[in-house]
Amino acid sequence: MTTHVTDMGSPEAEHIRNTERARLRALVNGDIAQAEPLHAPEFQLITPIGMPLSKDEYLGAIRSGQIQYLMWEPGAIAVREHEDHAVIRYRARLEIVFGGHRVAPADYWHTDTYERRAGHWMVVWSQATAISEKR
Repeated sequence: MTTHVTDMGSPEAEHIRNTERARLRALVNGDIAQAEPLHAPEFQLITPIGMPLSKDEYLGAIRSGQIQYLMWEPGAIAVREHEDHAVIRYRARLEIVFGGHRVAPADYWHTDTYERRAGHWMVVWSQATAISEKR
């Protein structure tokens, strides 16, 4: 069993990066039909404020406009892949409207766990952490 840590890339790592970028585009565009198959049925997001959201809760909030991404710009996506599992990590700049309140653009770390199922990569767990400007 070999674990590959790739920053530049194996073809599979690049495929995982492209899947994540497609997922982000779908979320920013509010395109639930595109986002749905990229999220595992048991998907769970842990938000920057520590709130867990299931797939239905998360995509439902985007569908209803409760969560609206105005911008989600990922930086370089680091990938650790192992057979049918992968973990990705990246820093991104986001601007979001949550519950009708615009949140100022800010930087976040994202860590996502992907699994390959029936030949397709899908995100299972996702966690976002706000990056404090104070040091």
